[in-house]
Amino acid sequence: MAKNILICGVGGQGTVLAAKVLSQAALSCGERVLSAETIGMAQRGGSVVSHVRIGNDVFSPLIPKGQADIIIAFEAAEAVRNISYLKPDGTVIINDKIIQPVTASLTGKTFSTATMIDFLKNSFKNVIVVNTDEFCNKLGSTKVANIVLLGAACKTGLIDREQLKDALKLLVKPEFYELNVKALEVTL
Repeated sequence: MAKNILICGVGGQGTVLAAKVLSQAALSCGERVLSAETIGMAQRGGSVVSHVRIGNDVFSPLIPKGQADIIIAFEAAEAVRNISYLKPDGTVIINDKIIQPVTASLTGKTFSTATMIDFLKNSFKNVIVVNTDEFCNKLGSTKVANIVLLGAACKTGLIDREQLKDALKLLVKPEFYELNVKALEVTL
């Protein structure tokens, strides 16, 4: 049975690394993995969506709409923008932070995190909101918010924390490994 995980955010938040960690964790267990990224026009600040599909019955790297088991959203507006991918009984893991798009800044309009999170909570029963700033402050680094969100996603049972630790060992520099492991465990 396939596991479909969609990771979304904006450029510079570590969405691509998170997708690589998930993919490597599954590959190391002998599972078949297909993944793809769609990256917006701006490297930093543009929309980034990573599709990770795990299982022997997966034949395309892109998750069909309505088939994601989990959406891991690094930013509230991106969660709402990509919500059509979520299964009716799927889970949304969402960072409670919003990054105002450049277009909003130019027009003087603002997006409300609370409005977006309320919409998600009213539309889906499985919504986990994570205050990554709080956890990152405890860890002393804002660069591990992506791994904090992966740790929170382990609560769904579809992602194994120990497998992610093994993948991190292969993908991050040795001097950052312990920090990333702490980030995986901080939401326990």
